[in-house]
Amino acid sequence: MPTSYDIPEVLDRREGPHGEVVLRRHGELLQIIANGCFLMDTSDGRSERRLVDAALDALDGRTGPSVLIGGLGVGFSLAHAAADPRWGRITVVERERAIIDWHRRGPLATLSERALADPRTEIVETDLVAFVNERCDTFDALCLDIDNGPDWTVTEGNGGLYTAAGLASCARALRPGGVLAVWSAQPSPEFEGSLWNAGFQQVRTEEIPVARGVPDVVHLAVRPG
Repeated sequence: MPTSYDIPEVLDRREGPHGEVVLRRHGELLQIIANGCFLMDTSDGRSERRLVDAALDALDGRTGPSVLIGGLGVGFSLAHAAADPRWGRITVVERERAIIDWHRRGPLATLSERALADPRTEIVETDLVAFVNERCDTFDALCLDIDNGPDWTVTEGNGGLYTAAGLASCARALRPGGVLAVWSAQPSPEFEGSLWNAGFQQVRTEEIPVARGVPDVVHLAVRPG
């Protein structure tokens, strides 16, 4: 018979504009589930942190760079960026009100409260695809983690981000020489080709070993200067 430790406990369940979002506790872990699809948990975080570091490394010493983090998730990327004084403005785009609430006054607050209090941090509640399509100002880096990868989107509408039009919008949201970093649970050679075709340079894929199963990856590309 399973013990209570083996059965995830639902802490909150909400219907949002894009479907159901659930926060669960499974033993010591907190998990986010969207429309029945596992998104992420608090078990590791090394690839989410590397997403931010890889973008900063690729900026090659740019002073006080601004970063747009696409997807708040469990807060690993935001917390890591805010812990690094080299970043300037930190903007996080999250479309799910529930996830923002869980960070501001819920179980995820312990992971992100210091980052949320940082004056460099701004949380924007909106859809990332719409945000990059409509945004007027630009960033030095886009660190995007809204899906399980370009080939495995959480909702159908997210697929537009990885098309030629979506990547053109990402390029417009970047300053010359800016870096696009996209998290994925697996490599996508097709997406690498899409990045080249969209005019990005220095396209590469970096594998990050994780505690569970196959490595995660970060797709990196640079907007021409």
